[in-house]
Amino acid sequence: MIEFEFLDIEIPEFKPEFFVSSLSDLIASEGFNEGDITVVFVTDEYLLEMNKTHLNHDYYTDIITFDYTESNFISGDLFISYDRVLDNSKEFNVCSSNELCRVVYHGVLHLCGYKDKSSEDEKLMRAKESFYLEKYVSRETLS
Repeated sequence: MIEFEFLDIEIPEFKPEFFVSSLSDLIASEGFNEGDITVVFVTDEYLLEMNKTHLNHDYYTDIITFDYTESNFISGDLFISYDRVLDNSKEFNVCSSNELCRVVYHGVLHLCGYKDKSSEDEKLMRAKESFYLEKYVSRETLS
């Protein structure tokens, strides 16, 4: 089951049905079964505190993924800073809905076992993100 929570944040025109459908398909396409996934949208400050507390990192990030995957069932909690999503969309000159999808897919790809610490791993992660953006996000939202 895929669930969404919003902590002191609102996302205009958020479409949970779209994310449930595309994430379920992404998980199946990667050869896994869907377990329990919670996507929690938060502020920059909230995620910064989580980053300090859980990872000993003192910097802003767009997502922190907690992986609870067991066997072939993808499960976890994704904490996403919507503030970072908006800043990233400006920095990379993409619409905010496209960047939101990229970050959510990025977190689920982590749950599927993809890493991004080495340049080779990051290249594969970016290719997977692009593949799923192309597959699920309409051309109109990619501009």
